[in-house]
Amino acid sequence: MGELPLSGVVVISLEQALAAPFATRQLADLGARVIKVERRGGGDFARGYDETVRGLSSAFAWLNRSKESITLDLKHPGGRDVLRRLLANADVFVQNLAPGATRRLGLGAEDLASVNPRLIVCDISGYGSTGPYRDKKAYDLLIQGEAGVISITGSEEAPAKVGISVADIAGGMYAYSGILSALLHRERTGEARPVEVSLFESLAEWMGYPLYYATSGRGPGRMGTSHPTIAPYGTFDTRDGTLLLAVQNQREWVRLCAEVLGDPGLAEDERFSSNSRRVANRDALESILQRRFRELDRAAAVRLLEDAKIAYARVNDVDGLAVHEQLAARDRWCEVESPVGRLRALLPPGVPAGLRPRMDPIPELGEHTDAVLGWLGYGHDDIDRMRASELI
Repeated sequence: MGELPLSGVVVISLEQALAAPFATRQLADLGARVIKVERRGGGDFARGYDETVRGLSSAFAWLNRSKESITLDLKHPGGRDVLRRLLANADVFVQNLAPGATRRLGLGAEDLASVNPRLIVCDISGYGSTGPYRDKKAYDLLIQGEAGVISITGSEEAPAKVGISVADIAGGMYAYSGILSALLHRERTGEARPVEVSLFESLAEWMGYPLYYATSGRGPGRMGTSHPTIAPYGTFDTRDGTLLLAVQNQREWVRLCAEVLGDPGLAEDERFSSNSRRVANRDALESILQRRFRELDRAAAVRLLEDAKIAYARVNDVDGLAVHEQLAARDRWCEVESPVGRLRALLPPGVPAGLRPRMDPIPELGEHTDAVLGWLGYGHDDIDRMRASELI
């Protein structure tokens, strides 16, 4: 295996919850050294979300492998001095503390330029550093609401949030790609440019399709598993289970009619002869499909769909995902060490061919404090004094 692309890159992170930890874990996957600075006593509050992974938080276990954890009290008189020394030796600084917190601590991008002119500062916030929403609390559910996601998610009768933390994940992905872009820019020009990521703006970008759709004068609305501009598309019940069906073009529609529905003439029915007509007559169309699929058991329906080359999928639950044959066939599972023993983990996607991502242990709170301080040049007596004064 060759050297990972971010080997030698040092990342300091004042992070909590999901968005920033997701960004920095991906940097660690590609070889970066990520030093996670946590509060004394409790650390990242995501450590306490639940105890479902043999006592560990499921969110923390997902997002914090391959990192070093140190504890530091930034309200202590010496706390900022230690952090500044860390940042003087770093390439990237990532933070998603409360709005304005790092600026009040003198740790904004402008402040840090004199500490380390090559330092790339990435600030992750709910709504951005300016504007009327700058200081609002910005939990994932709230961002989904403000960004319009909840308005198009769920059934016609009841709205729903997306079942995963999609705002945090979107923000983490844009922070990750923004940091990579900033590192490439620094490599080419020598200039370190800051990166600012807003969860709201990240999710607003992901709402681009509905935003364009709304230029028609009406939003897409909540449609369950159906699609506002494609039909047939959604959930259909067989005698003994459910399938998802997605017909994306006219060729598939013709084959569906002939080979699955057993009615070739239906493809030319005036109500269904084009996708836009099928969307306009969705209720009648779905009634015909449901009647046919309820005549079949799921295995028979799958055989017909396979033979006709029609796109379909099962409705898996999380347990089904955990034993999915595609993940097993592509060898996507491995194990990582943790404070509670070895845990199963998925390999991250998108790693350059021929390289193996870092899959190092999930750290205990403050596990690497002494080692990192030693790397900064502090002696044993210094570290003992810091611990006695409750700095670390």
